[in-house]
Amino acid sequence: MDLASSAGFEFNVQVLPITVAALMTPKWIAPRLEIPAGTTRIVIPGYCDGDLQPLLDVTDLPLAVGPKDLRDLPNLFDQQKKPANLDQWTIEIIAEINHAPRLKLKQIVEMATSLAADGADWIDIGCEPNGCWSNVADTVKALKDLGLRVSIDSLNPQEIGPAVQAGAELVLSVNATNREAAPDWGVPVVVIPDDIAQLESLEPTIEFLTNAHIPLRIDPVLEPIGLGFAASLERYLLARKRWPDAEMMMGIGNLTELTDVDSCGVNFLLLGICQELNINSVLTTQVINWARSSVRECDLARRMVHYAVHHQVPPKNLSNELVTLRDSRLVHFAAGQLADLAAQIKDSNYRIFAQDDEIHLLGAGHHLHDRDPFVIFDQLAQTHPANLSPSHAFYLGYEMSKALTSLTLGKQYTQDESLEWGHLTEAEKNRHRLQRRFRTRSNQEDP
Repeated sequence: MDLASSAGFEFNVQVLPITVAALMTPKWIAPRLEIPAGTTRIVIPGYCDGDLQPLLDVTDLPLAVGPKDLRDLPNLFDQQKKPANLDQWTIEIIAEINHAPRLKLKQIVEMATSLAADGADWIDIGCEPNGCWSNVADTVKALKDLGLRVSIDSLNPQEIGPAVQAGAELVLSVNATNREAAPDWGVPVVVIPDDIAQLESLEPTIEFLTNAHIPLRIDPVLEPIGLGFAASLERYLLARKRWPDAEMMMGIGNLTELTDVDSCGVNFLLLGICQELNINSVLTTQVINWARSSVRECDLARRMVHYAVHHQVPPKNLSNELVTLRDSRLVHFAAGQLADLAAQIKDSNYRIFAQDDEIHLLGAGHHLHDRDPFVIFDQLAQTHPANLSPSHAFYLGYEMSKALTSLTLGKQYTQDESLEWGHLTEAEKNRHRLQRRFRTRSNQEDP
């Protein structure tokens, strides 16, 4: 009623002879649809899958598939702003394959292909300190043959030279130890300090490369927390002031790989700093397990921070793809609504909800609730339900475990739907349990 008043429309609800909306199809609805005079728009439940043509054959009115949760209906009536366009970005992602000389070529190719699919613009071949890899040229060529852009991360000219000849287009890293060889390579390079703590130690190498007309990117080097992190951030700020027009790079893996925290928020914050400082490339890696999706996180983050800086708005309500642990919002039933719903249920299907720090199991004659799924299942078993087959018991256990996870983390639980993990979400395709319930019920007409 409040929505109708605020959005300015009148409505009519048609109740069809079925108790589970997710079992309806457009073909089943079409012959049962009764359209009141004056109707200007028809909305069917969000769980109603299938070809809409049977409904379009019986009415010329505009037809919409509503949300899966009725409480999200305001979105259908433009009560929220349209999603932001996140197609633009300026930050390149350089994804490093660490300790490449220790890997087989097949492994490197598989890793590079996966990194590129996640959003990496460059594949960086990370070499070993104090070593000289004899297979570096073959590796670079194999990646170039796949159409990938390749950089080489080494201080050793004897590795860098063959890599560049094989097609590497960027060299990480150059300082006083190897800058004399840079004019022979003929590709852009990344300049690092001779002394990480001294920003001034960048100047001789920058001057040498500039005079040699070699394109460069400046990386003052990000240090881990506890080893000078704040001071290293300051050096990036000072470098941007000192060289306002220079290309810059930030190696963000020093923070994500060396901090006991999920990488998602760390990556976003660092990409935000880069966007504001016009640092247009980041070097990242995915070695430690908590950073295993860093490239994908950076790809999403660079779009959001570009939008935020370009439009001068906070990066809020732009996308839920990086909200992985918890959900952006929770939708609850008002007090007493679950009890009212339980009293109205006449069929033997079970409905599961997560509300008020408890799991609720509703069915005909049942409203069981507790935080512990085992307690609820014991309570249900004591009623000797006729429909508690092994497969049904497995299904209820699976759903209640999802409900408990949602309570623990502060996520939205919806029965027969996957929990939302942002860009990590894996949809529960086909809703197998719903299909099985439909096939086994005998008290409703076959749609």
